[in-house]
Amino acid sequence: MTYTLFDFLGLLGALGIFIFGMKIFSDGLQRVAGDRLRAILGGMTRNRLTGVLTGFGATAVTQSSTTTTVMVVSFVNAGLLTFVQSTGVIMGANIGTTLTAWMVSLFGFKFQITPVAVAAIGLFFPFLFARNVRLRSVAEAMVGFGILFVGLDFIKDAVPDINANPAILAFLDRFTDFGYLSLLLFVVVGTILTLLTQSSSAATAITLVMLFQGWISFPIAAAMILGENIGTTVTANLAAMVGNVHAKRAARFHFFFNVFGVVWMLLLIFPFLHMVDWTIQQFSAAPISVFSDEAAARPNATLALSLFHSAFNILNVILLFAFVPRLVRFVEWLQPDREGTSGEFHLRYISTGLMSSPALSIEQAQKEIQVFVGVVHEMHEAVRSLVLQADTRIGDRLEAVHKREELTDILELEISDYLVRIAETASLDSSVTSRIRFMQTMINDLERIADIYYQVAKLVERLQAANVALPEVGLGEIEQMFAAVEAALLDMEQNVALVPENVDLDRSISLERRVNALRNTLREQHYGRLEAGGYAPRAGVVYLDMVNRLERIADHILNVNEAAAGQRIKALRLAEARAAAATSGA
Repeated sequence: MTYTLFDFLGLLGALGIFIFGMKIFSDGLQRVAGDRLRAILGGMTRNRLTGVLTGFGATAVTQSSTTTTVMVVSFVNAGLLTFVQSTGVIMGANIGTTLTAWMVSLFGFKFQITPVAVAAIGLFFPFLFARNVRLRSVAEAMVGFGILFVGLDFIKDAVPDINANPAILAFLDRFTDFGYLSLLLFVVVGTILTLLTQSSSAATAITLVMLFQGWISFPIAAAMILGENIGTTVTANLAAMVGNVHAKRAARFHFFFNVFGVVWMLLLIFPFLHMVDWTIQQFSAAPISVFSDEAAARPNATLALSLFHSAFNILNVILLFAFVPRLVRFVEWLQPDREGTSGEFHLRYISTGLMSSPALSIEQAQKEIQVFVGVVHEMHEAVRSLVLQADTRIGDRLEAVHKREELTDILELEISDYLVRIAETASLDSSVTSRIRFMQTMINDLERIADIYYQVAKLVERLQAANVALPEVGLGEIEQMFAAVEAALLDMEQNVALVPENVDLDRSISLERRVNALRNTLREQHYGRLEAGGYAPRAGVVYLDMVNRLERIADHILNVNEAAAGQRIKALRLAEARAAAATSGA
């Protein structure tokens, strides 16, 4: 045997170049797609059929079913898609990933594309240093495309020749003589190969090279392809481990969908492979059976393996399409929703890390900010009830408000950390940077609102400790203030869910002014009652403190609305007022 350790290291290096090229190619394509990835995936919201087409298209863009499914799991975790909507794109991703096999078998074995690949690297390499982000991303994708095929050429050269190294064939033959059990064994081999490379496309390329070099027979290569269909589901399941229950369900669906497909294909594999062989012979210039050991049959065998890969995944979608609702129910039974009863808080949407592009990561953070607003609204209701319906259980109710206030501290820190990680991403547009800064402002103001609500709740505790109560008329006026602030809160809830261009700031400013006007009116009424001896001085101090704090909450709400709109209207108007005052003074 002439194959040495140095030769083996060369093979590993060639494989590394191939995978590196595929990663650069995929990352470049995703950056070119940018914000449109969300629009592409939005097509799955109508029905499962459009979901399949969308999944196919997204995988064609990313050149990786693993990337697409991990992205879908992240979207489900982020609430951008439902579990049911994700099933279609997962099925489509299985079909889309077969494009890589066709690309490798056609360009890698049928044609000499390496000179073209090297020329592409030379042509696009200078544009990697361009100022234009989109042009730089296109150049990155094309350089990755070139490196991918250079790596494939290196793999073909680094794989040992069977004729010069017969011991390798003898070693593999020991595992191919068990008939049907050999197929099951190589299904496992294909699964492990995909786990090691973390890419079903890379594993498929390796399988094609092994088949082309005569290491394995066509049936064994087909069994490895089936195993790679199972192995590609593992990465998404790992990503879902830190996700919510819906993300876990999407990942489990992918696993069981592919496993069921492999099971039925193994039952029909030999007739199916003969049908693929017949099809290839009908359209081949050299009609040689792919089951033949002749070297002349190997190019046909690589095409046949690509056809098998595509036909299997397409048929699997067609056959299981009608059973998707049952599979969904099975996965929901297997992965029940226990998160709502655990009593522990978990970030819902940003637990799976950064998305494939900064724009999508920002959308994920925006979902978490909506949760933040929901917690603040819960505090509003709890404090309102505490103030207007004070009773002997004030300690427990105050503790519930305190827990929510501590929760907002966690939300601010976690979301802020996530936004900082987005900001650290290279090549951010100025609009994205500005959006991140406004979102940081939003969470800071939301946390400040929660602090003020807790302070209002503590005022109730002070009243009870002093054995003093607000008069009925004062409580009625406080209730008006809470109602005015709640109207502003509801407006804020709508605004944080919108894109900045759709935020109606005029309405938000009007609601804030209404709170200001009510505060001024109540303050005048308060001073009148205080002068007339309407209530104890301590109760009057607490009353005025509550009114002022609620008005400050409305100020912070307007700050959040301005940040949601990507504007600083209040600061701008203040600057204009100061400029006008300076002009009139001169």
